[in-house]
Amino acid sequence: MSKSLEKIAKAKKIKYFLISFVDLFGVLRSKLVPTQAIGEMQKNGAGFAGFATWLDMTPADADMFAIPDPDSLIQIPWNKEVGWLASDLWMNGKPVKASPRVMLKEQIKKLSKRSLTMKSGVECEYFLISPDASGIADARDIQSKPCYDQSALMRRYDLIKEICDSMLTLGWGPYQNDHEDANGQFEMNWNYDDCLVTADRHTFFKFMVKSLAEKHGLRATFMPKPFENLTGNGCHAHISLWGQKNNKFLDTGDRFGLSKMAYHFLGGVLKNAQSLAAFFNPTINSYRRINAPPTKSGASWSPSSISYSGNNRTHMIRIPDPGRFELRLMDGSANPYLLQAGVIASGLYGMENKVDPGQPLNCNMYTDYKNYPDLSKLPDDLEDALDKLEENKILKEAFGEEVINSYLKLKKQEIDEFNKDEVFDKRKDITNWERKNTLDC
Repeated sequence: MSKSLEKIAKAKKIKYFLISFVDLFGVLRSKLVPTQAIGEMQKNGAGFAGFATWLDMTPADADMFAIPDPDSLIQIPWNKEVGWLASDLWMNGKPVKASPRVMLKEQIKKLSKRSLTMKSGVECEYFLISPDASGIADARDIQSKPCYDQSALMRRYDLIKEICDSMLTLGWGPYQNDHEDANGQFEMNWNYDDCLVTADRHTFFKFMVKSLAEKHGLRATFMPKPFENLTGNGCHAHISLWGQKNNKFLDTGDRFGLSKMAYHFLGGVLKNAQSLAAFFNPTINSYRRINAPPTKSGASWSPSSISYSGNNRTHMIRIPDPGRFELRLMDGSANPYLLQAGVIASGLYGMENKVDPGQPLNCNMYTDYKNYPDLSKLPDDLEDALDKLEENKILKEAFGEEVINSYLKLKKQEIDEFNKDEVFDKRKDITNWERKNTLDC
């Protein structure tokens, strides 16, 4: 029996619910529903016009209904009258296949047939900038190597504390907050969980950070590369597969502590990395972060080659501890649901086909990449990434050709819009179009 949102609202004194979904471009869409109407919405969903969002629909399409998932409920800590709900999209009595949360749940079903679940955690980096986006908010944050700068961190104590307190209240298990490698950049970490839970929390986290930053007179951005000379915003994901209570990626007899299943899964991610960039690095601005020259701090902290290693951050995949790996490709604009879905789809292919990831490398890939000319490179721009996705039969089979084609269609329209007035050139300044369209990603 599904949880009754009416009863929960009464117990928690919730007056309104935000019934929310994320479209293909990662935009969070919502309707504000009074508690008196939530019973009907829980049963039949809140209505939306799909064409009015970034979904491949027309004005002639039927209404689309967002059916809230009561298990995703978050009572907003800074406004307890409001409950936030993730939802699944339905149209004509069927799930909307090209909606990101549905896409993720379809991949989760495939794992469940093997009695497996994927657990994941994400590391969300963001900048605190001035409200007009003219620069970072803290004029005193000027070190060339500002990572872990205590003074800069504590000057933002009130905001960081409120975000962390919110996560503590919600039971997410936050465990560290720090100033990151760029001036004005921060990262906050919370416990890993089942991948759908992580995706929902990732979605809410971005909303929370932006909302609380505004409350404090600031602006937060997850834009991959808002400043040319500073390290960009990554969104690294830590991945493991579990069967009941057992970590199926763990093998204490392996030098890195990974099982054969883990290596095959990892191999599938490596094999599909060029195409996955279309999901993991989905904006034009994303490609200023990957394949990037050194920044003010001395390193971009982002990959360019498709490789894996042990505890070595210069590679696309790092194995920091036994039983998991860290995928460092994603950036701050990645759709939280497509992030998780893309990992599962490519990893499942690797498992099913016993893909060999090859030998790990233990070099400084930022300086030694010329010694490995045979390594595949990541796409150099969004158009290249989309071309790779269009050619990828594996991901088309995993998600359905129609779903992939919808994503490609909308993203190519975005590139066409950009190309009307701008030219993408990493050697030149970030364009006004990028800032206008990506600062609030």
